[in-house]
Order: sequence, then C-alpha cells, then structure tokens
Amino acid sequence: MSRIEQSYRTARRVTTVGIAVSSLLAVANVVVGVIAHSTAVLAAGLEFAGDVLAAAVVLVGMRVAARGPDANHPYGHGRVETLSAFVVGIILTAGGVLIAYRSLLAVGAPHPPPGLAAIVVLTTAIVLRSVMSAVKFRVGRRIRSAALIADGWNDTVDILSAFGALTAVALATYDPDRFLAADHYGGFVVGLVVILTGIRVGRDASLELMDTMPASDLIDEVRQAAGAVPGVLGVEKLFARKTGLQYHVDLHIEVDPAMTVAASHAIAAHVRTTIQRNCAWVADVLVHVEPASSSVGR
Repeated sequence: MSRIEQSYRTARRVTTVGIAVSSLLAVANVVVGVIAHSTAVLAAGLEFAGDVLAAAVVLVGMRVAARGPDANHPYGHGRVETLSAFVVGIILTAGGVLIAYRSLLAVGAPHPPPGLAAIVVLTTAIVLRSVMSAVKFRVGRRIRSAALIADGWNDTVDILSAFGALTAVALATYDPDRFLAADHYGGFVVGLVVILTGIRVGRDASLELMDTMPASDLIDEVRQAAGAVPGVLGVEKLFARKTGLQYHVDLHIEVDPAMTVAASHAIAAHVRTTIQRNCAWVADVLVHVEPASSSVGR
C-alpha cells in the first residue's frame, strides 16, 4: 500500500468515527431540545445532523479521490477531495441560515425553561467535539487533506456554537422571567457562527480549485532540491497545483546549451526523482529543459 493510500485510509477512519459521534450528538440534542422546549439545543442538534451529511460527503470524496490516474484523469482523482470540502462549506452556510431564521421565528414564544438536561447534553457535545476537532486538524494537516481540515473547522464551529447555546440555556434556566428569550437568541448565534465557518471553508476550498500556489516555503523547498542536482544551472519557472493530498509541480531548469539531448534528459529525470524523494508533498514533477544564458554558471 502506498503512502497516499495509507493517508486516505487514515482520513476515512477519522471521518467515520466523526460520523458516529455526530449521529449520537444529533439524536441526543434533538430529543432533549424537543422535550425541554429549547430552541438553542434543538438548533445544535440540527447542526449536528448537518455534520453527518457533511462528513458523509467528505467520506465519499475521499474514496473517489483515492483512485489512481487513468486515461481520462492523468492527474488522478484528488480534486474530488477538494470539491467535497467546497460542498461542506455550502452545507454549513445553508444550514446556518436555516438555523438562524428558525431561531428568530421562535423569539417571544412562551415555553418552560430548558432545565438541567439541556445543559448536560450541550456540555457533552462540547467535550466530544473538542476531541474530534483536535484529531481532525492534526491528521488533516499532517496528510494535507482539505476535506478533513474543513471537517475539523466544522467541529470547531460546533464547539463555539455549543458554548453560545450553553450560555443561553443556562441564563434561561437560571432566571426564566428575565432571560427566557436568551434561549432563542442562543440558537440565532449558533446559526451565525455556522454561516461564517461555512463561508471560510468554501473560500479555502475555492482557492485550491483555482490552482492557488502553495506556501512560499514549499516552493523554496522544491527550488532548492532541483538546484542541488548536478548539471542544473538555474530554475527559471516553478508552478504547483494541488490535486487531493499532494501537489503536481511544473518547472523549467536551465542546463549547459552545449549538452546533448540525452544528457539533458538524464538531468531532468534526476531532478524529478530528487524532488519526489525530498518533498513528500509532491505527487509528480514535469521538468522542461532550457539552454542557460551564457552568463549562467560563469
């Protein structure tokens, strides 16, 4: 099994656990929210239900992205992983709008105070979400998975929104006469946080879909690896695009213009293997050979 296949397998395992946790939290919060007549808890439950859908999209995207190159997809299927992250952003934004709207509609509606059960279920959600977000961020950044990082942001917003809901529920339970409406406004805050996070996730995924260059330190890493190969007199152009968990690199190297085609081809092949060996984040390299100007290397 290749390193990329192992990375995708790890990401799918983390995502599957996340789906199970989200399902449990969704059921618990929706049930308690309905029983306790708490708009904030119900909003959190609906958000967790949306998380199940978002994580399912991520899981499907990772399975497709793990497929290797074929005749119609010479760069592989990795872009599906980035596309799934973009879909997660859309789901979050749409879900946030719905939650905020429904919460405002409930403002002023009389109902009993939420009670202790609502506080317990929200506290449990905060603890579980904290663990899952930490795991997803750590694994996602290690394997450079946009979809898993997007899912980690999804968990982070759950923590923030659950804190807002918990504060609102605590106030409504403590003094229903003065703070009962806080429960509804807490649900509205949950919706706003979800919307902002959805926009951020969608923006990050869009940048990758538009072939945004990687960070300058990664570009310098490739440039140094190529420049260290004997016979390379300079690196003129260097471009990189992300396809899934790795990048495809295009670069132009300069060699002695008096060199034979066979010799320059051997140097290009050496550059390709050197970059792939030294830069684990690079999937493949396309090397174009150009004659160096007379001033280079003198």
